[in-house]
Amino acid sequence: MSGPQCCANPPSLSPNSGVGSVIEFGGLKSYVSGPSDSKLAVLLAADVYGYEAPNLRKIADKIAAAGFYVVVPDFFYGDPFDPANPDKPLLVWKALHEPAKAFEDAKPVIEALRSKGISAVGAAGVCYGAKVVVELAKSKLIEAGVFLHPSFVTLDDIKEVKAPLAILGAEMDQYTPPELVKQFDEILSSNSEVESFVKIFPGVAHGWAVRYKFDDEMAVKSAEEAHQDALNWFIKFVK
Repeated sequence: MSGPQCCANPPSLSPNSGVGSVIEFGGLKSYVSGPSDSKLAVLLAADVYGYEAPNLRKIADKIAAAGFYVVVPDFFYGDPFDPANPDKPLLVWKALHEPAKAFEDAKPVIEALRSKGISAVGAAGVCYGAKVVVELAKSKLIEAGVFLHPSFVTLDDIKEVKAPLAILGAEMDQYTPPELVKQFDEILSSNSEVESFVKIFPGVAHGWAVRYKFDDEMAVKSAEEAHQDALNWFIKFVK
């Protein structure tokens, strides 16, 4: 995950982006969107650029518009990856923000959702965030999960998944190439106890679903298709 794809086209972070608001939730500063009295929720786990990325918040708002209460926690405690910081290259940054820690931090967020009356919780993760989601799916802490161009997820992880899982991969992805996504699919397809949906998007690279360029019509269309696929998965299983 130290190559250029992971960090290509970094977003201009904006703490005020999105139609939702920032509150403390489950012990973490979080962007929340959607009806607070909903019985259905989605946790959205960011890529390395964190919860202030405007495109990420647009995904949250899109899911929220369908009736879900969406929470995007700041798993990086105000320290998202900054490619302009020479003192903290990606591998150094990641050592300070391991996905295993984010998974542990996600548990109180899930508990807070349940305690406010939420009856079903889904989780979506982009890049780094997919590792958080797979751990939640392995632990049966969520009703359904979605990966968008995942990183760090292994075959052994997929073998332990216990919740319906959708994997949205990219044709040109050096971290989770199509060959690996197809292996994920084979494992999931052989598990009769877990429903799954696996799709490889043609002509796009790792990061496309959240770091697309607005002037690239094909990229925007592909990203919106992935967002809709994720939403459809949650509508089907988080109810």
